[in-house]
Amino acid sequence: MPIRLMENFRAVFYAPYYATMALGFYAREGVEVELRTSDAPGDAVPKLIDGAIDVTWGGPMRVMKAHDQDARSPLVNFCEVVSRDPFFLIGKRSVGPFRLADLPGKSFASVSEVPTPWLCLQQDLRDRGLDPEKLRRVSDRTMPQNYRALQAGELDVVQAFEPFISMAEKDGAGEILHAASARGPTAYTAFIATRAACEKYRGEFAAMTRATARMLAWLYDNPVEEFAGSVAPFFHGVPQDLLASSLRRYKDIGLWSRETRMIPQGFARLAQSLHSGGFIARMPGYDECVEPSLNGIRT
Repeated sequence: MPIRLMENFRAVFYAPYYATMALGFYAREGVEVELRTSDAPGDAVPKLIDGAIDVTWGGPMRVMKAHDQDARSPLVNFCEVVSRDPFFLIGKRSVGPFRLADLPGKSFASVSEVPTPWLCLQQDLRDRGLDPEKLRRVSDRTMPQNYRALQAGELDVVQAFEPFISMAEKDGAGEILHAASARGPTAYTAFIATRAACEKYRGEFAAMTRATARMLAWLYDNPVEEFAGSVAPFFHGVPQDLLASSLRRYKDIGLWSRETRMIPQGFARLAQSLHSGGFIARMPGYDECVEPSLNGIRT
């Protein structure tokens, strides 16, 4: 019986998950995986609890939030894939380099679809002695809506991920002002399952981790055009040139893990951002949120 894997939502920075499936890395490790689509971010987590699926991928913030609400939460992470923040600030560059200290003077729209991008950015602002509450921030529009507002000159700065960055460069709507990856290691995406599922499917999840590690090594060793070609069927709405440009940018900044182990520094950095932003009431423990038996499996 195949492992039932549900995506979080369809996004270019999740491309390694689709490549692992498309390039046959799971099959090579002897594990059968059935990929299921999701309608919205976070949809998969309740399905883990009721047993409708076996595993999903998503932000460790969802596991941290679950443990914040219930110390007995069964949710755990394993196999980190996205190890840095994939979001950017884009806009028209004025005279001189852009600094985050310039943001309070700009009309700005943050991401509304998921909480982590803003929570990380507000921490970065606090780190620079800035009050995130004093921004002229639009917080209730989608990324496509914000992008159109940027094109129309109604906003100065927009927070977004790829392929919006490559689109902005191509059509002249803006350029990169700030890359959130510069904040350093930040645990952004990993597999999520229940402890019971990790016990039941320990061999299968270990095989999935090995398959992911092999795919990540392949990703860094091969031309980005091959990577883009392998995942193109999952991104029908993204032109091939934009998809390749997006993946190249992410590869160049080292967005994706090279070891699959959840980096403690990145875990702590994310937890600090969630806590300072009021998303969680207490700092989570690494050991309560990460499944040790599946952490750092080597190929």
